[in-house]
Amino acid sequence: MQIGVWQVVIIAVVVILLFGRGKISDLMGDVAKGINSFKKGLKDEDKEDQPALENKPSEKVSAESEQKDKVS
Repeated sequence: MQIGVWQVVIIAVVVILLFGRGKISDLMGDVAKGINSFKKGLKDEDKEDQPALENKPSEKVSAESEQKDKVS
């Protein structure tokens, strides 16, 4: 048994009547936000896997400044 065009239209009309246009658009907005945060989480995870080269020089500078403070 295959779903025809009219059956899809009837299902869409019933869904719109039950939930309303506002709730469906809110739901789609929430889905989009979830997808974006999922992608952002994947990017953050990739950054954590790579060694942070930026932190090493700053750690060296802060250690040198601490030694200068101790000497003074």
